[in-house]
Amino acid sequence: MRDVVAVVYDGVGSFGLGVVSEVFGYDRSGDGLPSYDFAVVAVEPGPVRTDTGLVVLAEHGLERMATADLVCVLGWERTDVEPPEPLLQSLRDVVARGGRVMSHCSGAYVVAASGLLDGRTVATHWMHAAELARRFPAVTVDPDVLYVDDDPVFSSAGTAAGIDTCLYLLRLEHGAAVANEIARRMVVPPHREGGQAQFVTAAVPAVDDTSRLRSTLAWAQEHLDADLGVDQLAARALMSPRSFARHFRAATGSTPHAWLLGQRVARAQLLLETTDLPVDEVARRSGLGAATTLRHHFSLRLGTSPQAYRRTFRGLAASA
Repeated sequence: MRDVVAVVYDGVGSFGLGVVSEVFGYDRSGDGLPSYDFAVVAVEPGPVRTDTGLVVLAEHGLERMATADLVCVLGWERTDVEPPEPLLQSLRDVVARGGRVMSHCSGAYVVAASGLLDGRTVATHWMHAAELARRFPAVTVDPDVLYVDDDPVFSSAGTAAGIDTCLYLLRLEHGAAVANEIARRMVVPPHREGGQAQFVTAAVPAVDDTSRLRSTLAWAQEHLDADLGVDQLAARALMSPRSFARHFRAATGSTPHAWLLGQRVARAQLLLETTDLPVDEVARRSGLGAATTLRHHFSLRLGTSPQAYRRTFRGLAASA
């Protein structure tokens, strides 16, 4: 994925445009991160007014989509208006030649109108889900997820879910390290809990850099294979177990046990992506003990097995 296009039209969602521009349009190649040939296109090139009144300049027409590896279809607020057929045909052409299409929020209306979602599952903003399902009965609308991967069509729910989807695409293309580094630079979590299994690593909670809690969590991340519990972490933070649990939930919104489990699954993901270690050894080094425990938590959290996860991401991470 090297060539990315964002499609705009009058009333396009300005937040969605900002998201895809930040992820795919910002040149980070000087830091060893991927860069993209990014372009903004419209049916008719020229100034386009967004949903918030901002005016952006679309320098390219639909012909620019002919080379795109990924086309981002942004929010389409005029859901009672049929999208222009030249745009719909251009989207069909992208997929026909092996490219991908991603919709953001109500942009799912445009992709559905093209027919590319027939027989597929799509995510969209919960406010639009019922109407989208009514208008396009051949499409399965899932209103409870942040995004859906139905390759070659990807779709995201409203607003910030576009960030989740873009980071997911980065991970598919370049591996966990790249996606996590770009998330860190954007000051967003590389993972948010949602109804859909997401192959994204959990980050250290954003607590005060000088606090004993943060240093304790950083230490715990380096000792995930040890027998860790609230008592051990509380002692490390010089707190009582009850006080530690209270401070932990206030800072992270989670329990110490849930955080530890998430970190251990994340460590297992990284080991599966970047090493050829047997699954038993991955389970031991990540602190999950046995392969059966690892398989249980992968099935529960990610909806897949460690072996299937490795097949999906091992080659991607190695090449990245």
